[in-house]
Amino acid sequence: MKKILLASAIALFAGLNAQTTFGVKAGYALSNLNTSEGDFADGGIEGSMKSKSGFYVGGLIEHKFNNKFAVQGEVEYANLGGKAEVSLPGITVTEKMNLNRIVIPVSARFYATPELGVYAGPYVSFKTSNKVKFEMSGPNAGMVDPSGIREGERYVENFLNDTLKSTDFGLFLGADYTIHKGLFIDARYSFGLTNMLKNPVDGEKLKMNFFQLGIGYKFK
Repeated sequence: MKKILLASAIALFAGLNAQTTFGVKAGYALSNLNTSEGDFADGGIEGSMKSKSGFYVGGLIEHKFNNKFAVQGEVEYANLGGKAEVSLPGITVTEKMNLNRIVIPVSARFYATPELGVYAGPYVSFKTSNKVKFEMSGPNAGMVDPSGIREGERYVENFLNDTLKSTDFGLFLGADYTIHKGLFIDARYSFGLTNMLKNPVDGEKLKMNFFQLGIGYKFK
């Protein structure tokens, strides 16, 4: 009887492992910061929010319940954020805000075919660092003092560290397609639900959405 139970346990464990897959992934991220204030114009200064290109890299673990349904957890390092573009007489200042995050998504998955999976779920992200880069363009761009640019970057970085929350939540949905064996392509869109401002004034809101397109490999 002991041998039968041991053999059954080994078979069950082997079956569980056969349904659990590990993988790695990386790719392109396009993110934007949405503020309730929107674009602005004041005293001859015009400004607007723009999307920012970045990247992500991470790992995953997937457990299949059967050929159709699975759950997947991931851990990613993602370069997210947004851009603010301000126009002054003779110069345009582009402020790139790099909000580097650790993103942890968890999704429920449905396999429409053995190759095509669709999924959705929640995510949580944690701040690792906030970095700011100023870029100048226009006929008067060369007149700007480089030391003033660096001082402005440090000022905005400190402002972001003091103003933004270190954690935010959201939802995402997407799909992936297996190209060959464990190699797959993946696309998803994430919607930020958290107001990222620690102390909003007059109901001001700031949320971050991001699109990801990448490639990965599942070790089977």
